[in-house]
Amino acid sequence: MVEFAKSNDGPPANALRPWSFVFAFGLVSLFADMVYEGARSIIGPYLATLGASATLVGLVAGAGELIGYGLRLGSAYFVTRSRHYWTWTIAGYALTVLSVPLIGASGGLIGAMFLYGGERLGKAVRSPAKDTLLSHASAATGRGKAFGVHQFMDQLGAVAGSLLLAAMLAWRPFDYRFAFATLSVPGVLVLALLLWLRARVPDPQVYESSADVESAAKSGTSAVNPVSSAGSALPARYWQFVVAVAVLSCGIASFPLLAFHAQTKHLLSDAAVPVLFAVAMLVDGVTGLLVGHAYDRRGPIVLLAVPIAACGAALAFADSAALVWIGVAIWGMVNGILDSTVKAAVTSLVPSASRALAFGWLSLVRGIGLLVAGGLLGVAYDHGIVLTVVLIVVANVLALAGLSRVVIGRAPTH
Repeated sequence: MVEFAKSNDGPPANALRPWSFVFAFGLVSLFADMVYEGARSIIGPYLATLGASATLVGLVAGAGELIGYGLRLGSAYFVTRSRHYWTWTIAGYALTVLSVPLIGASGGLIGAMFLYGGERLGKAVRSPAKDTLLSHASAATGRGKAFGVHQFMDQLGAVAGSLLLAAMLAWRPFDYRFAFATLSVPGVLVLALLLWLRARVPDPQVYESSADVESAAKSGTSAVNPVSSAGSALPARYWQFVVAVAVLSCGIASFPLLAFHAQTKHLLSDAAVPVLFAVAMLVDGVTGLLVGHAYDRRGPIVLLAVPIAACGAALAFADSAALVWIGVAIWGMVNGILDSTVKAAVTSLVPSASRALAFGWLSLVRGIGLLVAGGLLGVAYDHGIVLTVVLIVVANVLALAGLSRVVIGRAPTH
């Protein structure tokens, strides 16, 4: 028994239109981001209040990213075999919205770290299935546009969650337990929206089938079933792309480490740290939206901006509050492209039935890269800020060279 049935017919008459599906899923991500990105905005300073060092904060952040990205490969295999896309999506979101409010109630370093890992595990469980659901609708809306709009709404939630926590900490300073508890409200909305959306569109694959039929009618060729056309192996160019993204990830500092720097150097107050994160997430969302449109016009060559911008994000390690704000804003630009346009590129490189696995492998290597960045940059920071910046620049120069070989000369694919 699978959730999706093969079909070359268009969506049922009462189904949501492709753009309506994208926007509805965007609302799910908006409220979910209020929960987990809100938590991420204060987890570094919170761990510091529990006695964590910069190295430990970096390792916790890196391990969290490895869980959130790396374990997606396992869920991707299960999703691909069972095709229970909605089940995995809902289960992953449920794990996240249950874990986050408990972080502040844990009262200890070990408990907080495990619950933060549980939140990241929820992201690993849902992401391949969620991205596959969205990829079907993107066939009818434009790959870059769909993922860009979704990323924009996603980051609006991150902004709202961060500002909510900033207000809570300004109202009740150092009361992290209360701050984390407030995130249970958007968590309930996430689950309610998901259940409604699944009832309205139980099989989003009909969007892609409909788009294929329309494209075939225009070209005079036969439509190809996206399930039956998938090969057993992922394309070689996809693997080259994955390696380049992995190297790139090694040169991106985690926000908890950036927040640790800002707070321990007394550049920002506790309440200002989530505001800083909110600014980064707003830049992230706007960048994803703009670059998503650029991707549909120019193709994956727009990704070359990522390693260049990532070098500029090292400004966040300066001893100036103004430079910290600028560096973190650039950091937001980098993540905006990675979290939207990279997925659009994968959707163009890989057949429909293999996309969950493709997203899973991409997430694994990206998670390993972020773990390396979290640990290595955390250790480097404890030895000196200059060493940290040098490592960031070297990793991104190597990533630029590798990414250039993959994307230059490739035309945009809709």
